[in-house]
Amino acid sequence: MRELPWPKSLFARLLFASVAAVLLAQAVALFLIAQEREGFVLQGSVRESARRIAETTLALAPLSTSARAETISRLAAAPPEALPRPPRAAPGSPGRDGRAAPRGFVRLPLLSDFERALTEQLQSALGPAYSIEVSATPDPAPLAITIAPPFFENREPAGRPGGAQRYDVTVHFADGDAVTYRVTRPPGGVPLPRNLFINLTLLVLILVIALYLVARTVTRPLSELARAADSIGRDARPAPLAERGAHELRHAARAFNTMQERLHRYLDSRTRVLAAMSHDLKTPLTRLRLQVEALDNPPMQARIGRELDEMESMVREALSLLRGLDDGESAAPIDIDALLGQLREQFAEMGAKVTVSGRATRPFVGRPQALKRLFTNLIANAVKFGSRADLVVEDGPELTIRVRDRGPGIPEEELERVFEPFYRLDSSRNRDSGGTGLGLSIARDIAQAHGGTLTLHNLPEGGLEATLALPRWR
Repeated sequence: MRELPWPKSLFARLLFASVAAVLLAQAVALFLIAQEREGFVLQGSVRESARRIAETTLALAPLSTSARAETISRLAAAPPEALPRPPRAAPGSPGRDGRAAPRGFVRLPLLSDFERALTEQLQSALGPAYSIEVSATPDPAPLAITIAPPFFENREPAGRPGGAQRYDVTVHFADGDAVTYRVTRPPGGVPLPRNLFINLTLLVLILVIALYLVARTVTRPLSELARAADSIGRDARPAPLAERGAHELRHAARAFNTMQERLHRYLDSRTRVLAAMSHDLKTPLTRLRLQVEALDNPPMQARIGRELDEMESMVREALSLLRGLDDGESAAPIDIDALLGQLREQFAEMGAKVTVSGRATRPFVGRPQALKRLFTNLIANAVKFGSRADLVVEDGPELTIRVRDRGPGIPEEELERVFEPFYRLDSSRNRDSGGTGLGLSIARDIAQAHGGTLTLHNLPEGGLEATLALPRWR
């Protein structure tokens, strides 16, 4: 099932959700306003039409049958605008003919039934002496007195209004005579004032700007916290994080700075201990080597010398591993192609076969000596256990360097364990080829210090491949 598009960042999600909520609220408000306005127009149309019909009917009531028929014919033939509109009289006060003016109008019911609403309004205005019938205008329409539609008479074209519906109202006089009026129900979707849309648009823009600022205020400290956390391990001494924003964000930044300070104190303490340990270990090893050189037994001297060489190698590698990230080396642009070419020549001078294929498109920003140590360890392992090292460079969003050999490979269950410090396979636990078991562990630490990964896997055609993936942060 395909996922709906959704912003990835927290800032975009907050802004999108907030703006969507504002737009939805404005759409609902516009809908409610339109409904209310349509009801108001429809109610006003019913009242105004009922008032004009009632006034005209009361004006026709005192006329004789012939005069009434003549007047009805003249009014039916005239345009709606020509229909006389007598001035409004107070409810219950005498009209021009001495009869009472239309009574006060009652509050209309829900205007879902235009015919019923108009009938009730007219009955209330004329009283029980008049009989009223309201029905949809038949086709073809008979001759009738047309009541100009209020509220939209200046907006509709001549003829039958588009979207509007016409009704015939028949009023029966007490003497049995009748008069038919034609009224038009306003069409649905009464247009809203243009100023309303302008005001709502300005309101939405103001809300969007406010929501943008609020979302940025919330997410910017989080982005800075993420970048600062990611820099741990890549920058030896990252600057403290600025404590700003809401209370919770300031508290998180303060906790992060406290953690960073504790980590720095721990690293400083460990560095001092390692420096003292390095000095204290070198002194007895130097004395032992002097004593060995004083021996008169050459075989014993060679054997003890190899033991001392191995011990010095283990101490040197252990100190290099324990020193870790806090070696004081600064990051700088590195020409990967030149570095690998230099290592290839160095190993070639020792009789090892090393090939390099592919190129890096641009320099990589990292710690030169640390990366040189990493590549040296990987190439040395490939040459030692696989007779040769073939390097493949692939550049893109991340820099990938593959180091392949043609050795026997490593059992699948051992592919991760060989990265553990001092761990060596059973087949390599000899002094001639086994090493100290720290080379791969140091290489992975350096890769992780650069934000990358180092993995091993066996090749289908035989041999082992070490894959180094370094992201390009800059």
